Amino acid sequence: MVALKLMDSKEFQRFLDISVENYAREKVTSGNWTEEESISKAQDEYARLLPNGEKSENNYLYNIMDDHQAVGVMWLANKSNGEGFIFEIRILDEFQGCGFGKQAMNEIEVAAKELGMTKIGLHVFGHNKVARGLYEKLGYETTNVVMAKSI
Repeated sequence: MVALKLMDSKEFQRFLDISVENYAREKVTSGNWTEEESISKAQDEYARLLPNGEKSENNYLYNIMDDHQAVGVMWLANKSNGEGFIFEIRILDEFQGCGFGKQAMNEIEVAAKELGMTKIGLHVFGHNKVARGLYEKLGYETTNVVMAKSI
């Protein structure tokens, strides 16, 4: 069974470095940004959303722990009116397919309720079919679909 542990500043810096790179790559893959602009745009976005790093108000940055080993990370924000938003969940490559993502999603619901949230939203890139399948199995419903076609 996994547990969520709040990140310290050193863990946050590792999270930030990897997350900026991953987010930039996803935005390029989805056709939203060019390769050349992707890193700077991703850095700007993270700086805007987390102005005080791991101590940014209404943001909860967790390591996903299996016993004493980190198997991934999760970022939950308390948006407003009891609505939370999962900005990121990432299971380390070597631990994917072991059920940690599902367990972490269940644990974040418990944490969100304890923080006074009554609803959780998230974004998933359309090309990430594995994540979409997991979220649907956990009861998440599609609320918006944005489509594009290259011409």
